[in-house]
Amino acid sequence: MKKLFLVVFAISAFALPVSVEAAAWKIDPDHSNVQFQVTHMMISDVRGNFPAFQGRVVLDEGDITRSTVEVSIEAASIDTRHAKRDAHLKSPDFFDVEKYPVITFKSNKITRGSAGTFEVVGALTLHGVTRDVELMVSGPSQSMKDPWGNIRKGVRATTQVNRKDFDLTWNKALETGGVLVGESIDIVIELELIQQKG
Repeated sequence: MKKLFLVVFAISAFALPVSVEAAAWKIDPDHSNVQFQVTHMMISDVRGNFPAFQGRVVLDEGDITRSTVEVSIEAASIDTRHAKRDAHLKSPDFFDVEKYPVITFKSNKITRGSAGTFEVVGALTLHGVTRDVELMVSGPSQSMKDPWGNIRKGVRATTQVNRKDFDLTWNKALETGGVLVGESIDIVIELELIQQKG
């Protein structure tokens, strides 16, 4: 697989006005996406997503670098719009979802980048292996109040990982050279957050 995504989860880096206290935000999975992209046969890309996930951000508006984010994803929710392929991805050849049912991300460092961007470094645990990954974050959007009185924000994060770093090594050689599945995985995360009350 050449590109996966994880998005996990750089939701914690927000350029907000200074405030006197931190606020908790919950990811709205119904209006968020954790997507990945990987190269197939070295000629095209396959895209997929993980629709089942949840997460929480504690946003320190006085000092963004002290914010935190934690996200968990149900590995078995993987969806590439092809049932046979999804079954293979859930098998021990790839995610081995029965043994490793949850993918997690927990931030440990946030730094400011160029205007409106942040770098969020955190521990990604996938397939039983934990590695630090760096998310490039843009946003957030301005706060908006929905018709039910909830305060919402949006944010986008991207990263790239090598699946072999997480012991996802299955592949097949092609007769014409190269391999069936790429190693580099692109991850795009688009999140909508709801401010928690109280």
